[in-house]
Amino acid sequence: MASEGSYYVPEQSKWPIIASIALFLTVYGAGNMMNDMTHGTESNVLFIFFVGALMVAYFMYGWFAQVVQESRAGMYSEQMDRSFRWGMGWFIFSEVMFFGAFFGALFYARNLSVPWLGGMGDGVSTHEVLWPAFEATWPVFQNPDNVNFPGPKETIPAWGIPLLNTILLVTSSFTATFAHHALKKNNRKLVKIWLAVTVLLGAIFLYYQAHEYVVAYTELGLTLESGIYGTTFFMLTGFHGAHVTIGTLMLAIMLIRVIKGHFDADNHFAFEAVCWYWHFVDVVWIGLFIFVYVV
Repeated sequence: MASEGSYYVPEQSKWPIIASIALFLTVYGAGNMMNDMTHGTESNVLFIFFVGALMVAYFMYGWFAQVVQESRAGMYSEQMDRSFRWGMGWFIFSEVMFFGAFFGALFYARNLSVPWLGGMGDGVSTHEVLWPAFEATWPVFQNPDNVNFPGPKETIPAWGIPLLNTILLVTSSFTATFAHHALKKNNRKLVKIWLAVTVLLGAIFLYYQAHEYVVAYTELGLTLESGIYGTTFFMLTGFHGAHVTIGTLMLAIMLIRVIKGHFDADNHFAFEAVCWYWHFVDVVWIGLFIFVYVV
């Protein structure tokens, strides 16, 4: 490791500009698909999205591989290690704000907008003109008398797959912690076992969430277009599922690195950072389970 008095300054890099273009194309393609604003044919939007997604995979692999090489070459000092920790901390804080915005939208729709449409509160009762038969309930289900106010036929019971997925993620948080403590004790065999179990639990979670989505679309009428409930449901659970996917991939990469002999008891911040991220994802799911499925 470099000395405390030195601070590694990387040479000019192509990765930031590639990352910016990749993220723009991915978000542009995904946003237009969700909003049906194709600006041409649907295939063009899909093409833009997949090009962006491939570029994201390319820059993440290339950029992270470069950081791994520099770290293993001993180019980073303790000061650089603190910078990495601060950077990861601020990144997770930004993720807290990201999900906080969607939880805020859910609260606003459920506790303010829907009651107002039902006639609660002061002021003009616009609901009598717009939707006179509207009933302010949550979730807002499909109603033959309210064809202009869509909603799902049914919702997903909290005590089925959502409860199972909660158990899976909470358990995975413990197994990730066990792997981290094993690494601190330099017990590499246990690190591999607990980390492999964590990756498996994440993959099982994703399998059941995909199954839940299929049931929602094919049997329950619960889609992105099924009113405010469908929108908030899929935005929250969908983005969380994307985070679980990324987290599972990162854990799998950490497992590969451990198998290759990377990390030791004192130098393993990449492993630790992935554990931070995974614990954050688990905490967000507990909030989702309570406020989306149970309450």
